[in-house]
Amino acid sequence: MPDNQNKLLKHWYALYTKPKHEFKAKLQLHHLEIENYLPTIIITKKWSDRKKKVEEPVFRGYIFIYVNESERLLALKQSTIIKTICFEGKPCIVPQWQIENLKKMLKVNPEVFISDKIEIGTKVKITEGPFSDIIGIVIEYKPGEKYLGVTIEMLHRTVLVRLPKDSSYKIIDL
Repeated sequence: MPDNQNKLLKHWYALYTKPKHEFKAKLQLHHLEIENYLPTIIITKKWSDRKKKVEEPVFRGYIFIYVNESERLLALKQSTIIKTICFEGKPCIVPQWQIENLKKMLKVNPEVFISDKIEIGTKVKITEGPFSDIIGIVIEYKPGEKYLGVTIEMLHRTVLVRLPKDSSYKIIDL
């Protein structure tokens, strides 16, 4: 493929943001019409006098963008963005399926746990239920409780969801 066509191809990239600037980065990228994805969850924060539900980023310090090379470079010029996540000096491309799995898991609004460590387990594909077609790793913490982990490998983070105990999911090895 000619080099100029390669520059027009869009890919998902992870950007590292300034601390606590994920939502500001999302707004800046939106104003530039750069497609972005900031995975969030709603958590209950507790203070001494009250409780409040707040939206927080799933991956603190990161936002994903779906861009070509010139759009990626434009995104890097924003005040909230520090850098593109790279490996051996080259921007890392996040596979489309990892972004889609993450979106689908968070859309179902399950109980979500974030793990800094990529757990070793069996790769599976859920074939039925609200998590149908999600590929991940099943991790068992307590007898009878199963968790599905979807990993964004370059960030070394795994999003875990508890599969319902009474679920009729069929889990198959890939």
